[in-house]
Amino acid sequence: MSEIGEFGLIDKIAALAEPTLSAVPELLTGIGDDCAIYCPSAELLQVATTDMLVDQVHFDLLTTPLRHLGSKAISVNVSDICAMNALPRYALISLAIPASFSVAMVEELYLGMSLAAKEYGLAIAGGDSSSSRSGLVISISMIGEVSEKELTRRSGAGPGELLCITGSLGGAAAGLKLLMREKEIMLNHIENNESYQRSVMADLMEYREAIQRQLLPLARIDIVRFFHSRALRPSSMIDISDGLSSDLQHLCRQSGVGALIDEGRIPIQSSTRLIADELQDDALTWALTGGEEYQLLFTIPREEYPAIADNKEIAVIGETTDAKEGVLLSDIYGMKIDLSSIRGFDHFSR
Repeated sequence: MSEIGEFGLIDKIAALAEPTLSAVPELLTGIGDDCAIYCPSAELLQVATTDMLVDQVHFDLLTTPLRHLGSKAISVNVSDICAMNALPRYALISLAIPASFSVAMVEELYLGMSLAAKEYGLAIAGGDSSSSRSGLVISISMIGEVSEKELTRRSGAGPGELLCITGSLGGAAAGLKLLMREKEIMLNHIENNESYQRSVMADLMEYREAIQRQLLPLARIDIVRFFHSRALRPSSMIDISDGLSSDLQHLCRQSGVGALIDEGRIPIQSSTRLIADELQDDALTWALTGGEEYQLLFTIPREEYPAIADNKEIAVIGETTDAKEGVLLSDIYGMKIDLSSIRGFDHFSR
């Protein structure tokens, strides 16, 4: 598994699943985009996604409040729906619960899910539960809806279009680094039989924004509603879950284009840069590889830029190019760096 990586595994699974697609001609797209696309009628399309959060892989209960975890589990699925320029409708939730969990803990988890669902305007319609002999596992399937004229895939970009991104990058990685530092401090106190009496809220208040980006990310449903209000459909779109570098390469591969992005245009908040300096790390690396941002990366033709120009949550970071030119980053010195060597999160990498 470590030799082929997560995306190599996805390619193999997709090849095995391909012969089954002919059984459902209404299924327009299967594996390969943020959602599967199903056409139940000529007026409206359904998009479907699923995500799994696993203890000690996606979260650590020592640093993650259960209510926050429930909210995040909903948001990461909504983000996939948003990446199709669609709006979420309902979710099915399955849990594998350790014996050590109390009823109150499960209720706290579901409270976070319920609050997030209300925020996004979707229903929690059912699911399943099981015991777990290891850690907590959360699996969510979500259905969204979009009209055919609004549907956006990863595969629609052409050369010479603008590459745009919402929000800012690197904050989620900064928050994770801070939480891991705090966990290490706490465990060192326990190992040395020392009292751990620090006020976490007081110690981390100055880092509140970065920690919130990690524990309570928000899917950009506001941007989808903005697109709909302007009757704008991006030519391609993907959400940033594995890091800007990896997800840009996914989009380019599906669209058959290259890309050139400008380091100076990548939105990174000053607080993220300060945290990187404090931790002796690099904010640009966090932006390129950190993942868990759940911002939207999309392309539009140049002539459509006036339709988004007044939205301060959208930044143009580069342009698409011919596929043969590759996917490149122009750094602050004007040097061009091949992003194929800079990968984001991969579940099966060494």
